[in-house]
Amino acid sequence: MTDNDRIVRVATKGDGVTADGRHVAGAAPGDLLRADGTLEHGPARQAPPCRHFPACGGCQLQHLDDAAYADFVRDRVVGGLAAQGLEADVRPAIVSAPRTRRRATLHAEKTPKLTIGFSESGSHRLIDLAECFILDPRLFALVAPLRRLLPPLMRPKRRVEIGMSLTDQGVDVLLRGIEADGLAAAEALSAFGEAHGLARLSVDAGWGLETRYEPIGATVSFAGVAVPFPAGGFLQATPEGEAALVTAVRAAIGDVSIVADLFAGLGTFTFALPGRVYAAEGARDAVMALKSGAASAQRQVFAEHRDLFRRPLMPSELDRFSAIVLDPPRAGAREQAEQLAGSAVPVIAYVSCNPSSFARDAKLLCEKGYRLDWVQPVGQFRWSTHVELAARFSRPA
Repeated sequence: MTDNDRIVRVATKGDGVTADGRHVAGAAPGDLLRADGTLEHGPARQAPPCRHFPACGGCQLQHLDDAAYADFVRDRVVGGLAAQGLEADVRPAIVSAPRTRRRATLHAEKTPKLTIGFSESGSHRLIDLAECFILDPRLFALVAPLRRLLPPLMRPKRRVEIGMSLTDQGVDVLLRGIEADGLAAAEALSAFGEAHGLARLSVDAGWGLETRYEPIGATVSFAGVAVPFPAGGFLQATPEGEAALVTAVRAAIGDVSIVADLFAGLGTFTFALPGRVYAAEGARDAVMALKSGAASAQRQVFAEHRDLFRRPLMPSELDRFSAIVLDPPRAGAREQAEQLAGSAVPVIAYVSCNPSSFARDAKLLCEKGYRLDWVQPVGQFRWSTHVELAARFSRPA
């Protein structure tokens, strides 16, 4: 073995990469690749805690110790920027702890026994979860009861989708693809919700969402403001990850008097922002919930239902604000970034769940005079290859 056989980094999809560029599945930095293809383990490797690793697609990197995983999260951001010819102050990654994931989507099918879990990596085959080191225990505690609830409600040869989110009132469950007609099904669903203290239980049998159990309205709170939570709504994956992103955004924009929150969702950042806030969001249910929360809390928020891909804010609109916050979906915000690049907004806080699309948009901004001051990587999806970040752009005077 030579130095070329040593694993020097972990690639975007989780493979280890040798010094001479070979990709090796399941390798950690510091491992050595033997001539027969096996690995001599190095100091950055740990024993994976979960019995389902590496088959389960919920995690790809449980074999990395904490330091190596944090380095991977940061390196994803550095690599994304480098691909666009950019450099910045990329801070050490903030990584969420195990068993803190507060939202997840599992699947269930009968083959012929009932199986509930995540899909295998690169496959549609389900892993039957006996344990999970990423889910909040309140989510995982529902797996065993769901094994009893679901069989009479399942269609032959049809997979059921199980969405779970942790709200202020408890777990919100959304079941897609079940047969929920008739008195017996209705009673079973209501009894399940009551027995397990659910915030809400909804179903979608193919005709739209129906709430079957909700003792009081489900809410999620942002900066102390309770916002109605739509069934199947979006939350940041962990409370710690959300707090890290909110802290970075507040640090990026400072104490401004008027700010725009673009792709605002339910108000993850809106209610933590200073001064008057304009919030734009393309999903109608989310923006209506945000409006309701703002009205109840008597906050200075003007929320607008606006598709920022089809109708981005133009420079004449953007220039009214002291700072812009944007948190687009994985595809990024090319259309909005193009308009921001032509604006005079002094500060931009950009939150992203995709380092590649972020770097593409960052290049647009930097080419038009913005400076990328710093980037804060965040690893909310513990042991996965999914990376988030918050960044600060400023326009020099």
